[in-house]
Amino acid sequence: MIFLPLRNASAVPLDRVPESAFDDFRGGVLEEVSAGRRLVSLFADVPADAKGVPMYAVLADDAGGRLLVSRTRLPGDDYPAFTPLCPQAHLFEREMAEQAGVEPKGHPWLKPVRFRRSWRPERDAFGRGAGEAPVPGVTSYFRVEGEEVHEVAVGPVHAGVIEPGHFRFQCHGERVFHLEISLGYQHRGVEDALKGGPHRLSIHQMETLAGDTTVGHTVAYAQTLEALSGMTPPSRARVIRGVALELERLANHTGDLGALAGDVGYLPTASYCGRIRGDFLNLTASLCGSRFGRGLIRPGGTAFDVDEALAADLASRLERAGEDVRGAVELLWTTATVVDRFENTGRISREVAEEIGLVGPAARATGLPRDVRKDHPYGVHEGARIPVQTAHYGDVNSRAMVRWLEIQESIRYVAGQLAALPESPVCSPAGPLAKGCLAVSLVEGWRGEICHVAVTDPAGRFARYKITDPSFHNWFGLALALRGGEISDFPLCNKSFNLSYCGHDL
Repeated sequence: MIFLPLRNASAVPLDRVPESAFDDFRGGVLEEVSAGRRLVSLFADVPADAKGVPMYAVLADDAGGRLLVSRTRLPGDDYPAFTPLCPQAHLFEREMAEQAGVEPKGHPWLKPVRFRRSWRPERDAFGRGAGEAPVPGVTSYFRVEGEEVHEVAVGPVHAGVIEPGHFRFQCHGERVFHLEISLGYQHRGVEDALKGGPHRLSIHQMETLAGDTTVGHTVAYAQTLEALSGMTPPSRARVIRGVALELERLANHTGDLGALAGDVGYLPTASYCGRIRGDFLNLTASLCGSRFGRGLIRPGGTAFDVDEALAADLASRLERAGEDVRGAVELLWTTATVVDRFENTGRISREVAEEIGLVGPAARATGLPRDVRKDHPYGVHEGARIPVQTAHYGDVNSRAMVRWLEIQESIRYVAGQLAALPESPVCSPAGPLAKGCLAVSLVEGWRGEICHVAVTDPAGRFARYKITDPSFHNWFGLALALRGGEISDFPLCNKSFNLSYCGHDL
């Protein structure tokens, strides 16, 4: 047996995770992906031990509601790449090359991801000299040669208040042949800082992995620790977590629809949604004092309760915000010039979305019904499912429509949960973490699937903590959405994905 099946938010002793020879491991991963499974996480454990560099894989069997975990050890400094047969692996393999100094032979696009220094200064998979410090953005870029072909470089410094990232377009006139995205400017070394934890700062690092996904990442972290300590949070805490997750989705989806309207110069929806986003953020602030949900989620439950009066106030304000957002967003679909600009812009097919492993609204906009709340439910979503909303054209209009459909479902869900809060405490103490174990936690954040994988050492501390933000899966989707389009489509496509720089860079 190459893979061990697990349920979401569960832990298993490390010695039960099958360890196979690399060729068998690689063949098993490729076979499962070709059979329709998804590559959720692929990572190396560094530094290596005397037996080589440990490598772990987590795959999702969405139809069966299972996660499949496996591991191997790389016998040398290189290995045959997964990417030529499994494009979902391409960024994971670049990341491992950077972190562990192991080279995936045959990888078509082996370049730095975050421009960090390998843990082995004498071994660099990118050809840098021993001890040479990498500089973000300093790398070779793909170039298209030909008459009247030109290159447009944007960033990393952008106009307005926005995180840094570099975009390089190969164009012929307005037509985009290729977009290359280079990130890493926000790299903070969070995964390295988590080793030996959990520390007192660990929960705060989770809350700031991607500031607009504070609740999503903190819930994933709490679920991981709860799995490792063998406890289940109280039912009331699970409901409050579910409410906070959907409020986070409501605020960000509303802001995105307003920003999309602003990108095409449609000011009524842009103005209204900017204000209504604040209304949803203020609902979260009423829960815990922070508009982004900081301080709310803690291992074992939540740090704040919702009494009857607060629940009634939240429900009333939610209803008003729901009426306002309906009036603002439905203006989009009745304005021909807006719909004309959205439709057929930045299209990605369902086949491409499956091949590269898109998640979240970007995947659902192509017709893929991919949603952790349905496929791998845990906590409150085990008993209160939210219908999965899809569109089918994979363009800006579809990505906007999925957001609007999800807004409506989230409002109904939150209203229902506030009306039926179970009687229980909101937090139970979490015990010490299990020693020598592996735990996997998935959460459907507003951008898509969040994955946290923890491996504990013999003392019950983090030997490895691997985080995959949904943006890690989706940035390449944005690059493909621009191919064959016009360079003026970029702001609209970029906002329709609205990916995180710091969530990717960690």
